[in-house]
Amino acid sequence: MPRPHGFTYEQRADGSVVIAHGARAAGTLRGPRAERFIAELGGGDPQLVMARWTGDYKRGNEKAARAHPRNRG
Repeated sequence: MPRPHGFTYEQRADGSVVIAHGARAAGTLRGPRAERFIAELGGGDPQLVMARWTGDYKRGNEKAARAHPRNRG
């Protein structure tokens, strides 16, 4: 499985954190969740951490399955 890439985050003045993938917002964290996210960024691969927090880490065969003949509309 390829490693996640393309994630960015912005920490706002009110303490919230917006995680984006490409040009689209993938999630917003507020309060204690935002604090835990920022603390976790220092302990590992930031791209992997952001993918896990947004739920965008389940990328395996889903893209290949879309092209399968039985899944074509």
